Amino acid sequence: MKIGKVSEAVLKRSVLNQIHTHREEVLLGASVGEDCAAVAVAGDEMLVMSTDPITGTVQDIGDLAVQITVNDLASAGAEPIGVMLTVLLPERISEQKLRHMMEQAQEACAKVNVQIMGGHTEVTRAVNQPLISVVGVGKAKKGKLVSTAGARPGMDLIVTKWIGIEGTAILAKEKEAELLTRFLPAFVNSAKEFDKMLSVLPEAAIAVKYGVAAMHDVTEGGIFGALWEMAEASGVGLEIDLKQIPIRQETVEICEYFEVNPYELISSGCMLMAAADGNTIVRELLKAGIHAAIVGKATEGNDRVLCAAGERRFLEPPKSDELYKVI
Repeated sequence: MKIGKVSEAVLKRSVLNQIHTHREEVLLGASVGEDCAAVAVAGDEMLVMSTDPITGTVQDIGDLAVQITVNDLASAGAEPIGVMLTVLLPERISEQKLRHMMEQAQEACAKVNVQIMGGHTEVTRAVNQPLISVVGVGKAKKGKLVSTAGARPGMDLIVTKWIGIEGTAILAKEKEAELLTRFLPAFVNSAKEFDKMLSVLPEAAIAVKYGVAAMHDVTEGGIFGALWEMAEASGVGLEIDLKQIPIRQETVEICEYFEVNPYELISSGCMLMAAADGNTIVRELLKAGIHAAIVGKATEGNDRVLCAAGERRFLEPPKSDELYKVI
C-alpha cells in the first residue's frame, strides 16, 4: 500500500467493516472523516477523544503532536483537557533530542492549558525516525458536539486561514538549504513562520458560538481530502469555487518548486466548516483577525464538483498526501 492514510475503500473494507461491538455510552464512533470519538459520562457532559501519529516530519514533532490532536478536539466543539503520548525512538537517537521533543510538547500544552497526562516512551528497531502517537482528551456538554457529518444541502462551506500552511512550514524547514538556492532568505523565513498559525482553537470557539453545523481540521490529504471527507460523512454533494479557496503566495511558489499540489498538501491550522449562515461566521472570524472565506455550498445528491475558469470537474477520493513526494 502507498505511504500515508489508507484509501477510503481500504478503510471501509478492512478497518471499519471489522468493528462490530457497540456500546450505548459511545455517542460518536469510528466513521469516515470523523477525527474524534465521544463517550457519555455522568451528568450533562461527554468525554471527547482523538488520536493521531506524527510521521511526516521530525524537526517540530513534539509541537505538532500536541497541536494536531488539540485541533481535532476543537473541531468537535470540545474543550481540550489533556494528552497522552506514545513516543517511539530509533536506537541512534540521543537523550538530548528526546528532551527537546518533550520540551516542545510541553510548550505547546502550556499555550492551550492542556496537561500531558501520561503515555509510553520506548526505543525500538521498529522505527527509523522518532514517531509520536497522541491520544487527546477533552470535554463537551451533551448536545453540543460538532461532527464532520453535520453539513446539509444549501449550507455554506467556509475555509479559515489558508490551505497548505502546515505543509509549507514543514517543507521550508526540512528543505531550507535547497529552497535558499532558489528563493530569498526572507521568503523562506516567512514560510517557516507558518507554523505559528497551526492552532484552530480560536476559530472553533467563534464558529460554535455563531451556529456552525460541521467542522473538520484540514490535515493529511489537504483541502481536497477534507472536502471529500465532510461530504462523505454528511451524505451531501459539493459545489466548490477553486478561486475562492485561500492560499498564500509562499505556498504557491514552494509547491510549484517541488511539483506538488497545494490542494492535496497537509494543512493543519486551516479549518473547513459548514453553516447555514456562513457570512455571519466569516464576519465574526474577520473581526477576530482570522482570515476566512466562503468557498462553496453543500448540495443535494453525491456530485462533488470543483469549478474553475468556467470548467467543472469532479472531486476524487483522498490520495496520499503530497508531502510524502518530497519528504
